Amino acid sequence: MKHLPLHELHRELGARFGAFAGYDMPLFYAAGVLKEHLHTRAQAGLFDISHMLHVDVTGADAARLVGRLCPYPAGGQEAGTGRYTFFLNEAAGIIDDLIVTRLGAEHYRIVCNAGCADKDLAHLRAHAAGFAVAVTPLSRAFLALQGPQAEAVLARAGLAVGDLAFMRARLTDRGWFVSRSGYTGEDGFEIALPLDDAEDFARSLLGDDGVMMVGLGARDSLRLEAGLPLYGQDLADDITPMEAGLAWAIPPACRRDGAFVGAAALQARFEEGPARKRVGLKPAGTAPVRAHAALLDAAGQKIGEVTSGGYGPSVGAPIAMGLIASGATAPIFTDLRGRRVEMAIVPLPFVPHRYKR
Repeated sequence: MKHLPLHELHRELGARFGAFAGYDMPLFYAAGVLKEHLHTRAQAGLFDISHMLHVDVTGADAARLVGRLCPYPAGGQEAGTGRYTFFLNEAAGIIDDLIVTRLGAEHYRIVCNAGCADKDLAHLRAHAAGFAVAVTPLSRAFLALQGPQAEAVLARAGLAVGDLAFMRARLTDRGWFVSRSGYTGEDGFEIALPLDDAEDFARSLLGDDGVMMVGLGARDSLRLEAGLPLYGQDLADDITPMEAGLAWAIPPACRRDGAFVGAAALQARFEEGPARKRVGLKPAGTAPVRAHAALLDAAGQKIGEVTSGGYGPSVGAPIAMGLIASGATAPIFTDLRGRRVEMAIVPLPFVPHRYKR
């Protein structure tokens, strides 16, 4: 089991640990998941997400390689901007969902999910053959500060970020990667920094009255309320971006005549229309419905599956997301410990996004 660079700090803070993506991850602290979640919505939560992989793609063909692997025109991406995108397989299934930031004319940084790190790096290296590029995985601590007070907290810590809008990023003079982004639906920042700088910076943030350390449990409930998909649950290599409700991330021109991996299959899937769709769900009653629960029509026939589910502290009710047949109509049900529970289809997200545009 791998440890995060700040593992001993998390132990000192009283973290309860659990396995995730091969890491011994802090799940929650003394305050508990509910308070950590609500504190992030009200003030600022600090998350250690150092399990995620950072890879630099540099060189004369960097834009060409990124454009070959991701379904967007990477050569036209403005420096200092991040892009939500994917690696696709030849069948247009999602290998991983990513943030790709262009830091210079020949410099892209890719942030990958921890559970996909090995296959993503292998995918990059396999396709880099014949391109004038270097593919360099980075050793970094990665901290996310999320919530309405995040900007003010960083300013008090000496990091001026007020000029950054959502999905804007830069490298500081110290080599820190700072992006106005996150996976909670709140305004916030993600900061990748050298390992030697991480503990002092984390402690300085935790010394601010507005900041609470937050674990993986609340990170999951926050992203679920924000309607954000999780790879390995809501996304997989047999789920297309259209089925996942993420077609917005692929420009129309790329859908028609893109030259990226999976382009032909993606175009065919667009023409056919998706067989499944990701939806928001609200179970009747007060009991959460968890991932993998079957979704049934009125006749009891399976029409889909819950992909993520739990309790939404800000919503004050159980919430879920699921993949259902595109033609499915209400009412929809699941079986919860032998009891039939109706699942209402509702719009996503469950709580409004509060990004700084």
